[in-house]
Amino acid sequence: MIKYLIKKQIKNNEDIKNPKVREEYISLSGYIGIFCNVLLFVVKLAIGLFINSIAVISDAFNNMTDISSSVISIVSAKMSNKPPDGTHPHGHGRFEYIGSLVVAATVFVVGYQLLRKSYERLMNPETVNLNMTVVVLLVLSILLKLWMFSYNRYIAKTINSSINKAAAYDSLSDTAATSLVVLSMVMGMYIDFPVDGAMGLLIALLIMYSGFDVARDTANMLLGRAPEDQVVDEIYKIINAGEYVIKAHDLEIHEYGPGRVVGSIHAEMPDTTNIVDAHTSIDQLEKQVKGDIGINLTVHIDPVSTDAVKTEEVTANVMACLSQEETGVEVSVVRVAEAERKTIVTVKIDFLTNISTGDKDTIYQRIKENIENEYPHYQVVHQ
Repeated sequence: MIKYLIKKQIKNNEDIKNPKVREEYISLSGYIGIFCNVLLFVVKLAIGLFINSIAVISDAFNNMTDISSSVISIVSAKMSNKPPDGTHPHGHGRFEYIGSLVVAATVFVVGYQLLRKSYERLMNPETVNLNMTVVVLLVLSILLKLWMFSYNRYIAKTINSSINKAAAYDSLSDTAATSLVVLSMVMGMYIDFPVDGAMGLLIALLIMYSGFDVARDTANMLLGRAPEDQVVDEIYKIINAGEYVIKAHDLEIHEYGPGRVVGSIHAEMPDTTNIVDAHTSIDQLEKQVKGDIGINLTVHIDPVSTDAVKTEEVTANVMACLSQEETGVEVSVVRVAEAERKTIVTVKIDFLTNISTGDKDTIYQRIKENIENEYPHYQVVHQ
């Protein structure tokens, strides 16, 4: 069903890397969500009022929060697709994450209000009037929510959408909530206990947890979560396979919204490589990463000497020069590169004890001066 709607409503629907197409996917899911949740809210609220069930009423208001969630997803999709400007050079993609936070806050507040009402019903139970028509309608609403879970999950996987992923699992929690409502009404026929109020409490807690869960995931995205291992491995595989590249290291990735990911990486190349050849190789690698993974990657060249004898000589000289260096500091030579009039020596300093940033800078400067005073043609760089 959802695949048919996508083909009918979204032009070029296979071009999912296109921001406009991505916006249309999210908007379509939002409009479907609004229609379905309005229908569910009206039906459940009518049922809840008719049979005097706080659990059903709670479930109805849960669907009302889903309406606002769908509206927010549409608005955030359109806002996040705004082009970059002088204030936001990486675009507005994080609007989608902000929208997810608003949805999470709304869900949590509604859940809390329903928690209070359910507690009151638990303390002051009232009779629930059950009939078969009500049960059938609620079972149909469960099936509709399962379909909503299915199409939101499909779109989330297709375009890598956090807001659709949140909507999918919210629909799944709604399915569980409505199932509990039906169960509570059946149990209430045979148990002398305010099952309706108890189930209302449970549903409210499920709603609040759903809001918390969405907020936690979205906050991780805004704060800057680590990239997936698969993405990292694929980037290193591409760069390390590049012409003239010896080894890649120091990958950094920053996400400014879905489909708006930038990064940087260092690629070691022989210091004898022609600068034009090196640039051509790096340019091709950046284009390959963009085309295969969708990340705007900047590759920084680290020239490295491939003369093993020269590297060993420089390393031995540096370590001999630092033989009197204070304990608590370990210095290692990372790489050596021959420039026209200088030997560039990149060192790594590990501090074995906790010291302030100012003291670290002082120690580094002293190490640099000791080496360059002893070997004037060395230029020391700290990694």
